[in-house]
Amino acid sequence: MENKQTFEEAMEQLAQITDRMERGDLPLAEMTSLYKEGKKLYQDCQKMLDLTEKELVVLNEGEGQ
Repeated sequence: MENKQTFEEAMEQLAQITDRMERGDLPLAEMTSLYKEGKKLYQDCQKMLDLTEKELVVLNEGEGQ
């Protein structure tokens, strides 16, 4: 079973990753790993936003009829 995060959970995790990276005290390998994780979280959030926008467009189009 796949564990799906909510948008808010993913954004919070992304903020935590950003905070850790901004401190600048991590080894390069860990920074790279966090960057990859953050990039995936960003892409997941963008997909959630795109899907929500499409749903809203469909709902709004239905109201115009």
